Amino acid sequence: MQLKDKVAFITGSASGIGKEIAIVYAREGAKIVIADLNKEAAEATAAELVAGGAQAIGVAVDVTREDQVDAAVEQAAAAFGGIDILISNAGIQIVHPVEEFTFADWKKMLAIHLDGAFLTTRACLKHMYAQGRGGTVIYMGSVHSKEASLLKAPYVTAKHGLIGLCKTVAKEGAKHNVRANVICPGFVRTPLVEKQIPEQARALGITEEEVIKNVMLKDTVDGEFTTVDDVAQTALFLASFPSNALTGQSIVVSHGWFMQ
Repeated sequence: MQLKDKVAFITGSASGIGKEIAIVYAREGAKIVIADLNKEAAEATAAELVAGGAQAIGVAVDVTREDQVDAAVEQAAAAFGGIDILISNAGIQIVHPVEEFTFADWKKMLAIHLDGAFLTTRACLKHMYAQGRGGTVIYMGSVHSKEASLLKAPYVTAKHGLIGLCKTVAKEGAKHNVRANVICPGFVRTPLVEKQIPEQARALGITEEEVIKNVMLKDTVDGEFTTVDDVAQTALFLASFPSNALTGQSIVVSHGWFMQ
């Protein structure tokens, strides 16, 4: 029970990576807040965790809306007595070459990935600082926090930006015993990635099989997708790490897709 009685606020956690982190954290004794744009899915996921013996609630939140983020964090803190862990995971993907990207889509991508990270961080830090028991902030970056790929200008920009935000939070939070780190997964076969396969095939003029083999997995050491459990176990390691020795870092989990 590495996270016994810790309160974890996890965005985008009604599915995919976020849901797997919630499952692993619940197994380790954490109280879980499923924060997702889809209210019904958030509540259903929370109900699954409760049925398994965990303490969990689902809250609806658009991470680009300041009022909704603040309200959701306050609701979570009131329900469970504070916030100990933030997983800033909510994200989407839109792929186009730069010259075809609309400004509206550019702004949408940055709002969800960067504005959402900032707003949830600010709201959760207020509780972490006031509680006096420290805390952990974990951002869901990507290998695209380190590298670029074709067709993903705003995504790459936003994921790079998370590293800068993380480093600042690590420095500011240290005196409050709050750590901040970034997880940088390779391609994980979530609905987000499944959607990209045909989109990239059309944009690049290749088959979907070629997208998987020659784009997504080409630089891995074993030709394997990163799994949601790979990422969740890394999130558990970061949340349960016992000291400030590991803060302001970005951990790549990519089957060697990118090596630092």
